[in-house]
Formats: sequence, structure tokens, C-alpha cells
Amino acid sequence: MDVAITIMALLFVAFVALGVYAGVKVVGAAKRGVDRTISQARRTVEDTTLRAKSFGQPGTAGELAQLRLRLRTSMRATQDALEAGVAEDASLSESIDLFRRLSVHGRELDDELRQLERDPDRSRVGQRLAEVRERTDRITHSADSLRWAARDRARKFSEDDLSALSAQIDVESGALRHWSTEPAEPAAASGPAASTAWPGTWETEENRGRPAPPSAAGERPEAIEPPVRRTTYPWQKQARPETTN
Repeated sequence: MDVAITIMALLFVAFVALGVYAGVKVVGAAKRGVDRTISQARRTVEDTTLRAKSFGQPGTAGELAQLRLRLRTSMRATQDALEAGVAEDASLSESIDLFRRLSVHGRELDDELRQLERDPDRSRVGQRLAEVRERTDRITHSADSLRWAARDRARKFSEDDLSALSAQIDVESGALRHWSTEPAEPAAASGPAASTAWPGTWETEENRGRPAPPSAAGERPEAIEPPVRRTTYPWQKQARPETTN
């Protein structure tokens, strides 16, 4: 009895622990989903604001917004391309490691550009503009190189696979079209009771065992046509029967 109670207690504790673990997992997944949604919404709002500033504000402020928008767009596009390609090509893992190192410099530059946007000293900001422009060019160029290299690699593999598939299909198509055009050998008759089918017709009970009718020059006999009715006209005279005296 004590053993049964102990087992029941252990099972109850195990079920409670499993329920708590599952609840924590669900709450964590929901929290990550909410955080991801908030981050995407914040990023969308910030990108829209930068796009509006780049077109609406002239001078240094507009150029800083353009640099930030260009940097963020290039880095995000490269990240999406690499993450999508590594699922099918494991060799891109090294490229992802390089992109992570590049992302550190990209985030530092983005923070610096944000600070320059809020800096009231426009003269100092103008002096730093050439430097941050050059850094933006270097980072975006590196990100674009990784992205286009990954895309070219994926396209090359796709073209090679398509070429191999086309060659296999051509071979299979040729095999399907390779039929024999030689006439089949006629079966030899085994005895006088051998069945000879009427040419051009299905064998029936009436003609089974009967030889085919002779035809001129071995040609297929034409079907018997009904007698052609002679056309008469009303102006023609009818022939009179002969009378005998």
C-alpha cells in the first residue's frame, strides 16, 4: 500500500513538473513572438522615418538619414539572403560568421549616425560627414559582396542541377521514342484447321475457319456496295415492253 502511494505521489510530481515546464516554454515562446513583433514594428517605423527625412530634409540631416537607411537596408538584405541560403548550403556558415563580425561594425556606425542626427553642432557634424560616408561605403560594399556571392552560388548550383536534369530527360525521351519498326513474323499455320481471318474484318462465327476470298493482285477486296440507282428525269420516255403477235 505504501509503495502504491509513493508511486502515485511521484507520478503526480512528475506531471506537475511537466506542466510547469510546458507552461514556461509556452510563455517564453509567446514572449519571444511579442518581442519579435515589437522589434519589426519599431524597425518599420524607424525606416519609414528615415525615408521621410532623406527626401524631406535637405543638407546634412537628409544625408545622414540616407546613410542610415542605406546601411540598414544593405545589412538586412544580406542577413536574409545568408540565413535563407544556409539551410540548403552548409558552406555558407563561414559567410554568416563573417557577416556577424561585419554586423558589429554596422551597428556601431548606425549608433554613431543616430548620434550625429541629434547633435546640435552642425559644423562638427559636417566635418564628420565625409568619414562616416566612407565607412558606410565600405560596410555596405562588404555586405553586398557577401549577398551577391551567395546568390551567384545558389544560381550556379541551380543551373548545374537543371542541366543534369535536362540531360536525363533527353536520354529518357530518346529511350521512349526507340520503338521497333520491323514487322512481326506471321505465325505458321498448324494444320488444315488453322484459322484464317478475313482481311480488314473481325473474325466472327460465320467466317471463322473459312479462307479469305481471293482478290486481284493480292489487294484487299473492296466492300460490296449497293447497286447504284439510275437517276430518271420526268422528260425522259419510259421504255415500252415488247409485244409478240
